[in-house]
Amino acid sequence: MDNSFDSLLNVSAVPQDDKVQAFIAESKNNRNRCYELSEQVTAQVATDGQMFQNYLDVQSTFDRYAVNNALLILAQRPDSQKLGDYGYWRDHGTYVKRMERQNPVLILEPGKTYEREDGSIGTYYNAKKLYDISQTTMNDKSIEEVSYDERSLIRALVSNPPANIVVAEPDQMPDNKGAYFEPEENCIYVRKGMDAQEIFQSLVPELVFAGYAEGNPDYDRSEDAFHAYCATYMLSKKYGMDISQFDFTHAPEFFENMEPQEVRGELSKARDAANAISGRMTRVLEQDKNLNQRQQEKSEVEQKESEVKTGEQKTQEHDRGEAR
Repeated sequence: MDNSFDSLLNVSAVPQDDKVQAFIAESKNNRNRCYELSEQVTAQVATDGQMFQNYLDVQSTFDRYAVNNALLILAQRPDSQKLGDYGYWRDHGTYVKRMERQNPVLILEPGKTYEREDGSIGTYYNAKKLYDISQTTMNDKSIEEVSYDERSLIRALVSNPPANIVVAEPDQMPDNKGAYFEPEENCIYVRKGMDAQEIFQSLVPELVFAGYAEGNPDYDRSEDAFHAYCATYMLSKKYGMDISQFDFTHAPEFFENMEPQEVRGELSKARDAANAISGRMTRVLEQDKNLNQRQQEKSEVEQKESEVKTGEQKTQEHDRGEAR
């Protein structure tokens, strides 16, 4: 008679080979689903001005995500605010709701590389399951709403620019523009007397042009006007500026006759331009945030010390009164 308990442990177990095959099949299906969705939503974005603006909204929220993944988010859950996988949410003390577990947001992540027949290197992509904060047990109101001081925002915007920035009198500006990049001088002229919003939305596209012109002898402003406009919209959305004046009705004209891969290439160009600016801004804004936090902590310590000192003085006065 077998006295081993081992046989009792595998009664309900699925054979390991079956689990592996099921996982491989699901991964393949999810990956193919991503490819299909990407093609479909790219076509929609390229032919519908409102869909294009919706894409820019998603990309401004998830600016660290590649264009293809921003498109996938748009296709599956465009109102997403904060995404993470099971592990991410578990580490943040919350869990994906049971009813939402079968409704992930699929994105593609690079996996192993391989060599093509022509000798070039390709990359395998794997589908990854993410869940929005609204799909978790955490209240989505817990998302911190970030607001920026206007002076800090403008100071961050002009930090380490790709061209010199010079304030000019209104009558010295071409066509009464708010800002204008002059490539021959590598200088951006900014009209004097504007408010923060005007400065921001006038200066961002010129910073984009200056970035494109840097080290590029074939720079042509007209070729990059659309990308600069898109980058300005994304950064305005990200930093809380008014976006009501932006109009993407004619965006499909820019993508006319382009293949999906070409469309995504143009979207990447605008995204990268916006991220180059926001990357510089983030460093300055983080420094300001850390400085303000240290000043606040110092103020709180000084206040506590003052309260303790005041309490000691009152005790001493009380003791002297008792002694008399």
